[in-house]
Amino acid sequence: MPTNSLTITDNRTGKTYEVPINEDTIRATDLRKIKVDDDDFGMMTYDPAFMNTAACRSAITFIDGDKGILEYRGYPIEQLAEKSTYLETAWLLLHGELPTKDELTVWTNTITYHTFINENLKFVLDSFRYNAHPMGMLIAMISALGTFYPEAKNIFDEDVRNRQIERLIAKMITIAGFGYRHMVGMPYAYPDNELSYPANFLNMMYRTTELKYEPDPALVHALDVLFILHADHEQNCSTSTMRVAGSSHVDPYSSVAAACAALYGPLHGGANEQVIRMLTEIGSKQNIPAFIEKVKKGEGVKLMGFGHRVYKNFDPRATIIKKAAYGVFEVTGMSPLLEIAVELERIALADEYFVKRKLYPNVDFYSGLIYQAMKFPMDMFPVLFAIPRVSGWLAQWCEMLNDPDQKIARPRQIFTGSRKRDYKEIGQR
Repeated sequence: MPTNSLTITDNRTGKTYEVPINEDTIRATDLRKIKVDDDDFGMMTYDPAFMNTAACRSAITFIDGDKGILEYRGYPIEQLAEKSTYLETAWLLLHGELPTKDELTVWTNTITYHTFINENLKFVLDSFRYNAHPMGMLIAMISALGTFYPEAKNIFDEDVRNRQIERLIAKMITIAGFGYRHMVGMPYAYPDNELSYPANFLNMMYRTTELKYEPDPALVHALDVLFILHADHEQNCSTSTMRVAGSSHVDPYSSVAAACAALYGPLHGGANEQVIRMLTEIGSKQNIPAFIEKVKKGEGVKLMGFGHRVYKNFDPRATIIKKAAYGVFEVTGMSPLLEIAVELERIALADEYFVKRKLYPNVDFYSGLIYQAMKFPMDMFPVLFAIPRVSGWLAQWCEMLNDPDQKIARPRQIFTGSRKRDYKEIGQR
């Protein structure tokens, strides 16, 4: 009997089946041969929220949640955050290797060149009310952007595909910056091609009457680090959405818009906003013990920014962000919420209730504090998440298109409704 297989006995029929094991995984379709009779569809798995189902094979991001490991293409996130830049990391995600000096120069220049958007696209943005949520505007603008490039539908033409990738990564900061200016009623600030990617974004957010906007290097560095940390994170909700939408072979703009819509949800891209609201509601260090007790008793409050679906001991990104936060506060001044956050973290990590449940600070716990210190309104938080994540989404999208195993996504269901009912006229109902 082969050792790389699973032996299954169906107690309903007494039959035994051999199912091959590959990479510690069995193919769900192999279970279809387990039937009660010939008319039976075959065995399926039921896995709501995909808690234990692999939907793809990927070589992009590796996570070991028990050990707190996050790697992009094999490179530890700690090294990339310390030594790399966001654009270099984006190239790594998309191409599988770090760029050479010449490749990085060309890539950076290309992204910089593509930051400008067609002037007609501004009319789409101008049609939104002043109080429209910037994430809603971002989703609409990305969808509209795709209509300016009809060749984008040729997704299996590598040159065309790469051009759309360059455009999407470049124009994300422009659309986001313009969306913020629309929200606050300021004239649009155009890209400055002499600035780095994160510095150019800050320029389009905050430039007023200066002839030359020069953001503080510490803030630029912190934003670059945050972009690196958020660039990809395996098969999360929005990445899965990118793959599912992309499996229909729609253009990348439509797939990115769908992924942004998934990220818009408060359980995904809005989590760091919830941390800020929680810290604000706590109000002071003296109120933390009472808040902790309410959390433990389930009295209508939650400890936001703690725990993670994947990480069970610590989120490696949280450690990096906490260090970056202090660098930002040296420039902006100390956030009054930081003192509460540090004390809340200290108490929670010493409390057996949270330790036993493996609730540790995640990436959202300190990122919101940084964004707030840099004067980003909370409505912009999910947009700040989407800007760097687009590179990961596009890397996953390319990988999906080139995977011969991938077909259009079409999950199965377990039908629980009524069967074979006769239609009744309205007077008989």
